[in-house]
Amino acid sequence: MTHAARPPAAPAPSLYDGLTFRSTAAETASGPGAAQVPAGDYHQHRDLVWAEFSGGRVRHGRLVGRCGSDGVITAAYCQVLTDGEVVSGQCVSHPERLADGRLRLREEWSRADGSHGTSYIEEVRT
Repeated sequence: MTHAARPPAAPAPSLYDGLTFRSTAAETASGPGAAQVPAGDYHQHRDLVWAEFSGGRVRHGRLVGRCGSDGVITAAYCQVLTDGEVVSGQCVSHPERLADGRLRLREEWSRADGSHGTSYIEEVRT
């Protein structure tokens, strides 16, 4: 018996391409002020989303995942902290529109070490 091939999912709207997000998570900050928290540049092609981020306690990080038609990102990430620790995990990021029109992502994350939590990143306008 043959199975019919599933049609490809509708491409996600390009919500994230060219946007920069800044973390609001205190645990990744290295001092007071916006310059001391991680920021990342996001890219999107159809449903594929990826980002590079650094700042604060994050020396360098990468994220890669998929974006659903509802704007929810399901991704994996890896980062090297300034103390040399390597942190990896998965996250599901839900977009929320702020009163000023910027995007905020509510990130439900779980790390390879078993820890988990919620963080927020907000769009930076230049």
